[in-house]
Amino acid sequence: MRVAGSSPVLPTIIMDLNILRHSCSHIMAQAVKGLWPEVKLAIGPAIEDGFYYDFDKQEPFTGEDLAKIEAEMLKIIAQDKPFIRQELSKAGAIKLFQGLKEPYKLDLLQGIADEQVSVYKTGEGFLDLCRGPHIKSTGEIKAFKLLSVAGAYWHGLETNPMLQRIYGTCFESKKELDEHLKNLDEAKLRDHRKLGTSLGFFDIYHEEAGAGLVFYHPKGALLRAIIEDYEKKEHLKRGYEMVITPHIMQAGLWKTSGHYDYYKDSMFTLNVDEQEYVLKPMNCPGHILIYKSKTRSYKDLPIRYFELGTVYRREKAGVLHGLLRVRGFTQDDAHIFCLPEQLSGEIKEIIDFVFETMKVFGFDTLGIELSTRPEKSIGSDEDWQSATAALEAALKEKGLKYDLRAQEGAFYGPKIDIKLKDALKRSWQCATIQCDFALPKRFNLAYIDETGKEKQPIMLHRVLLGSLERFIGALIEHYKGELPLWLAPTQVLLIPIHPVRDRTPKVSDGCPRQPVSNGVKDTVGAYAQEVKEKLLQNNIRVDIDSRNETLDKRIRNAEINKIPYCLILGGREAKQQQVSVRKKGSGDQGAVVLEEFMGILINQIQEHK
Repeated sequence: MRVAGSSPVLPTIIMDLNILRHSCSHIMAQAVKGLWPEVKLAIGPAIEDGFYYDFDKQEPFTGEDLAKIEAEMLKIIAQDKPFIRQELSKAGAIKLFQGLKEPYKLDLLQGIADEQVSVYKTGEGFLDLCRGPHIKSTGEIKAFKLLSVAGAYWHGLETNPMLQRIYGTCFESKKELDEHLKNLDEAKLRDHRKLGTSLGFFDIYHEEAGAGLVFYHPKGALLRAIIEDYEKKEHLKRGYEMVITPHIMQAGLWKTSGHYDYYKDSMFTLNVDEQEYVLKPMNCPGHILIYKSKTRSYKDLPIRYFELGTVYRREKAGVLHGLLRVRGFTQDDAHIFCLPEQLSGEIKEIIDFVFETMKVFGFDTLGIELSTRPEKSIGSDEDWQSATAALEAALKEKGLKYDLRAQEGAFYGPKIDIKLKDALKRSWQCATIQCDFALPKRFNLAYIDETGKEKQPIMLHRVLLGSLERFIGALIEHYKGELPLWLAPTQVLLIPIHPVRDRTPKVSDGCPRQPVSNGVKDTVGAYAQEVKEKLLQNNIRVDIDSRNETLDKRIRNAEINKIPYCLILGGREAKQQQVSVRKKGSGDQGAVVLEEFMGILINQIQEHK
């Protein structure tokens, strides 16, 4: 619920849409069973912007199959059959699904602790294991579309059977559905995987290296360096101190922190001198060791450590996705050690820092979530209550609305997630603020207070952009690859005009005449180099395209590579010390004196435009 308080109730419109989509997934499953009775059913939840259902079918679903399923779904919807809930004992449900020969439902039942379960029935004979709730009848579905098929391991484990997952979406009206489908088409054009490769920013998969590892090409490395340089400058301005921690550390460190128990399956481990080491999946234990390296006074706090720390996580191959889900990525990670009376101010300063940073990168719409203690966690109830109250109070004092996410905090503390929304209104997880009383206790962190006694500091974990890889992917999709001037790896492309070709040699009295050069080529080439040097001296990133291609072809190439400005340089421009300006998306801007053009660019870059 978008609240200024703490009620956990979700808004009715969102809950109804989730119920609608989940019900649509059941109708899809009924249609699939009607067309292919031998297919085995797995699960079919509602997800953000739609739903899916996993099926065990021997032959792969085709595009024609999706059309058949949609047609069958329309028949079921037209029948307007009610969703009927039935309560069964767990034993009765096991007997039921044994008779239906549904092994995945039996597997689900084994994981249910309750002795009573529910099934939902629609139509003459279709029923499914489900907690519900559902819509009243199938006729309430007004607008849906099946989108795609993908592979999915049962329970996400590669050792389990590979199922076929059909994705779909459902809305309350055809108008909403059409708008969503239009956005999906636009999203394909913005796909960072295609744009990033075509623009020469990065590639990800190398058979020799392995999956989920990013290789930044020169332009992509430059883009990342621009982002990193901005972050370093802004952190130093706000009193953060730069630190760097090792990429591998002994496993015992992660056992102390608790990460080993909670994330062991997502860690890369190796043996060194008969001891177990871990490729670091998080930066926090390293920052804790730096804090512990000497005695701290209350006068030293708050201490703010910042690191662009590369971490490694053993993600399953099936979930890897471009820059959004990789096995090695860099976080703009910071940890703040503070006094209890400093906690509220530090949280609010981080929130301000996030909002200012997102605005600079062109994201004006943000969503906020407050996540509370999960079932698997460490620390006392009292500490969790204090940490949650501190985060919630900061949001209230700043007048910010937020969604409450029960039991979705980190294992060591509650958190605020700040999600940016891109040009298509899609949410991207980036910034997070976590309030932690537990790890300072586990590592025996202390400071000396004004009376000379040892006290425990409070620790804040936070990232602004989060994973740089994910953020770069979001940037590319948000801007459709047309990055603003200050971020563009190449800001200006110089295109010198080729002179009229040397005149064809003629034969006079049997002797070949020497070709005559008009001298324009040398003049324009020299002027292009002069312009390049002046731009570079003013920290403007520039390239020259002097290939033996037509002017139109070189301009088109600059458009394809989404370069903000082209400067056309010919004999006239060289003579008058001017440049003819073309702006991406706006065409010819006319001729201006070079110094005037540079002044315009420098102002735009300084204003992060």
